[in-house]
Amino acid sequence: MKKLKVKKGAECMACLACAQACSEAFYKVADPAKSCIQIIEKKGEPKPMVCVQCGKCMEACEAGAITQNAKGVYMINKKLCTGCGKCVEACPFDVMVKVDDNPTTKCIACGICAKACPMEILEVVES
Repeated sequence: MKKLKVKKGAECMACLACAQACSEAFYKVADPAKSCIQIIEKKGEPKPMVCVQCGKCMEACEAGAITQNAKGVYMINKKLCTGCGKCVEACPFDVMVKVDDNPTTKCIACGICAKACPMEILEVVES
């Protein structure tokens, strides 16, 4: 299964380079609120929240717009997505993005955020 991971023991400096790169890839704007990776504060430290490809979004999608590909990544079919937001509500990590009337987006383990991270704390792995 292919997924994005935060390297063990890695320290995030909350520069938001990863979030900006993700939002630029999906929405053509550097806006961390539109990113499929979120930086939260946990125990006083910044921590990247990433999609672990758990499938809860697919279970919540009544339109059948979310399917798992051969590499284990849950993908959204933008043509089938009704924009209801149920997948966003079901995501336990708050990393699915719903912007206006656009179809929902989620991490597809593309690695754009990992390449943008100056601390090199993100990686796409096969598990």
